[in-house]
This record gives sequence, C-alpha cells and structure tokens, in this order.
Amino acid sequence: MTEQLKFPVGTFRVQGEFSDSQIKSFIQDIKDFPKLLKNEIQKLSEKELDTPYRPEGWTIRQVVHHCADSHMNSFIRFKLALTEDNPTIKSYHEDVWAMGKDYTDMPISASIQLLEGLHARWTKMLESMRPEEYKRTFYHPEMKKELALDRNLALYSWHCKHHLGHIKLISQRNN
Repeated sequence: MTEQLKFPVGTFRVQGEFSDSQIKSFIQDIKDFPKLLKNEIQKLSEKELDTPYRPEGWTIRQVVHHCADSHMNSFIRFKLALTEDNPTIKSYHEDVWAMGKDYTDMPISASIQLLEGLHARWTKMLESMRPEEYKRTFYHPEMKKELALDRNLALYSWHCKHHLGHIKLISQRNN
C-alpha cells in the first residue's frame, strides 16, 4: 500500500501557534465539509460506495459513517473543554466501530444529514469562540497528552480533507 493511498493529502503535521487567519481557514473547512462530501458522494454508485479506497482499507460507505461518528466525538470534546477544566475525554476504537452493521449495511444518507446538522452547530460554536478559548484543553488518555482546541480544530480541518481525498480516489479511479 502506498502512502498516497493511505494519506492522499499527506499526514497531519502542525507546529507552533496558529494565526487568526489559519483558525478562520480551519473553521471554513469544517463549515464546507458536508457540501463537499455530498458533491463527491453523488458521483458514486452503490457499488462504488462499497469499494475500499485502498487494499485493506475501509469502503467509502464506512468512511462516510466514520466521519459522522468521529466528528460527533470531536464536537463533544470541544463542548467538554469549553465547559470543564481539562476534562479527560473518552477514546473509542474506530476500527471496531467501522465493522458494525450501521457502517457496513446502512445507507449513507443518515450520516450525511447528521454531518450537515452537526457541522452547522460546530461552525456556529467555533465562530463564537474567543481567541483564548482555543487554548483550552482536554486530556486524551490514549495519546497520554493534553490537546488544545486550536490543535484539535487543525486536526479536524485535516481530517475533512483526508477523507475527502479517500473518496476522490474512488471517483477518479473510475473516470
């Protein structure tokens, strides 16, 4: 498996502090994701939705459902960090979740609708945050470290692009 198939937009890497313009760009990525996802998904047949984007990778259907679950978890982590002092978040086993019937057998429309509503709320919350609130943290027990909300925002900006890249691999493969 090539790195390009696993990480079509590259791996997540950030250093230093984020500027206001970077934060705004990350927020725009969160805001735009559901529309961009729908645009890519409409190009695919049911057979393509059940096609893995790489050998031993998830199907596109699993990727869409994963995005809904992952982004819900991130939204909740933001809410916890904004309302509690460095809360310990709950991690989850995304690979195990991806094997559930709600990932493998369910139409993607439910997760698309969920992402539309979730991202609308998430965007509203992000746009209303004060700069100092982006420095609030949560503790990730699996990673054994504190994560600031600005870093988590950067991660999810990348996460949106990362999985859109996986979906594009299938649509481009068939053109």
